[in-house]
Amino acid sequence: MRWLSKLIYYKILGWQVVGNTNFSKDSIKKAVIIAAPHTSWHDFYIGVLLRSVLNMKAHFIAKKELFVFPFGLFFKSIGGVPIDRNTSENKVETIANLFKGKEEFRIALSPEGTRKKVKIWKTGFYHIAKKAQVPIIMFTLDFENKQNRISEPFFTTDDIESDFKFMHKFYEGVNGKIPEYS
Repeated sequence: MRWLSKLIYYKILGWQVVGNTNFSKDSIKKAVIIAAPHTSWHDFYIGVLLRSVLNMKAHFIAKKELFVFPFGLFFKSIGGVPIDRNTSENKVETIANLFKGKEEFRIALSPEGTRKKVKIWKTGFYHIAKKAQVPIIMFTLDFENKQNRISEPFFTTDDIESDFKFMHKFYEGVNGKIPEYS
């Protein structure tokens, strides 16, 4: 299956991956992965292909409404975790607890929380990483250059404003599938 993913990702779609691709390091066995800019449904299959190309296990969360039969079986089989966005439970706590007791667990999230243009990122991914004591790994969905750039692991500090400036800098000049939403 990996050879097919590589064929589609590199040869057919013409994408490339740049940066940190070594996910066998101990410090990367657990992480919150943020993908941006998230502007289109096309981001999903690029992420799934990239995961296969890098031979990396990663989960993702999505609204529970997407997990209806038969799609739910597919999404769960590729690492999907349904989340009920209408409950009052603490989602940061719930997601951070997914890391407990697992030797290897990564979860990919969109910091924007939507495919539309946003001025301010959501902070849940940041608090999940902090609570679970795992690094954040950033990767770009740069459709203009057909490139996924992957950062080194970044551990949160006690200065959220400085941390967000650092993360935003990584994504400067990156355009998603729909550039006006980037």
